[in-house]
Amino acid sequence: MDIVTKKQLNILIQLAEADKHFAKAERELIFRLAKDRNFSEEEVNSLIRNPEPIDTLGALSNEQKLNYLYTCLDLIHVDNKVFESELTFCKSIAIKLGFKKNVIDFLVDNFDKKLTEDTKKAVFDEYL
Repeated sequence: MDIVTKKQLNILIQLAEADKHFAKAERELIFRLAKDRNFSEEEVNSLIRNPEPIDTLGALSNEQKLNYLYTCLDLIHVDNKVFESELTFCKSIAIKLGFKKNVIDFLVDNFDKKLTEDTKKAVFDEYL
């Protein structure tokens, strides 16, 4: 079992429930990510039923950290409804990843733009 994927899915599941409504589009995104990473539906369903505490996330590479944040942003945008509770949750995850919490504001403002190397560099230089 890939622990990096498991932690990421666990975060996404808790984010999906942050607004008290686990939307179908959010569920589909989570299961699609799991499938792409060879993570079984059974394991995802187990995490949905019993989410794990979100421990420290500092052992990830910078690329993995940014990937975690971007999948969180994908999830909050997938149902076309962005709730303050979701943004607050994302900011707490950003902090656990070692970013400044205002990285979420930057990424939300730039969400529709392609994640270029320049954008990644800006994120790492200014918010990590």
